[in-house]
Amino acid sequence: MKSKRNILLTGGAGFIGFHTAAALLKRGDRVVIADNFNDYYDVKLKKARIAQLGKIKRLKVYKTELSGVKSVERIFKKHRFTNICHLAAQPGVRYSLKDPLRYEYYNNIATMNMLEMARKYSVKKFVFASSSSVYGNNRKVPFSEKDNVDYPVSFYAATKKANELYGHVYSSLYGINITCLRFFTVYGPWGRPDMAMFKFVKAILNNKPIDVYNRGKMKRDFTYVSDIVKGILKAIDRPMKYEVINLGNNRPVKLTRLISVIEKELGVKARKRMLGMQPGDVKKTYAGISKAKKLLGFSPSTKIEEGVSRFVKWYKGYYGIK
Repeated sequence: MKSKRNILLTGGAGFIGFHTAAALLKRGDRVVIADNFNDYYDVKLKKARIAQLGKIKRLKVYKTELSGVKSVERIFKKHRFTNICHLAAQPGVRYSLKDPLRYEYYNNIATMNMLEMARKYSVKKFVFASSSSVYGNNRKVPFSEKDNVDYPVSFYAATKKANELYGHVYSSLYGINITCLRFFTVYGPWGRPDMAMFKFVKAILNNKPIDVYNRGKMKRDFTYVSDIVKGILKAIDRPMKYEVINLGNNRPVKLTRLISVIEKELGVKARKRMLGMQPGDVKKTYAGISKAKKLLGFSPSTKIEEGVSRFVKWYKGYYGIK
């Protein structure tokens, strides 16, 4: 298959980044992954993802700190990029309250560095991973890109909002086409160990209690990773001057229902430890996706039962559980 583009994909060893890399390579693009492989969660999982991509000429992988100007510039000097897909970030709403400076370094400084490299090396097509966290405790549902997002409730969310603003400045001043994609609770095979679904499955299979925050009343717009990746690829293919777009399933699921679906799939009842709200958490996320449908032809199709089944199958296979 003939290569279409030469894409710098940051965070390619991460959950969404790995799936995005696989999809780009499958369709024939050249992909350069830049990732620092940090130890926020199991580095072995990150390396295993990269191993899944295989050794092909259209893929290069660099271990590098994206906040470092010299280290990143060396990559730009070696490759002439047509697109940048900036998915790398320090994730974790709750963890951002414990170590906010880590988020300043890995999110704000790294994103500014990537935008500055795009300007310096004339890369005019830039896709950035934002987050539904920017909406905070927004009461109007579904969440719209027109809603006020000036009141984040975690440092993680604040960095994502700041990064969107950086993008607007670079688009306005330097003519870089920038699309900010607000992801809503992405899950699926090869997912992150710090996320609820991964934690629940692991705990239930090990006969340990699960922590159920806000006594299970929270709702999340769980979005299957393959649906998200389709949206990312369409954003890469359809550069726009500057846009902020929600990518979510448009079907919020109550936490207690998610647990029931997992229990049914595993054939095991969970031992629940009912807890209150945690600082930085939001009670509900719900993506309005009319803009995504109009501009990207985005149409998520994976139901929670199907997605959970696929995740559990992967989890058991990866960890050798019969």
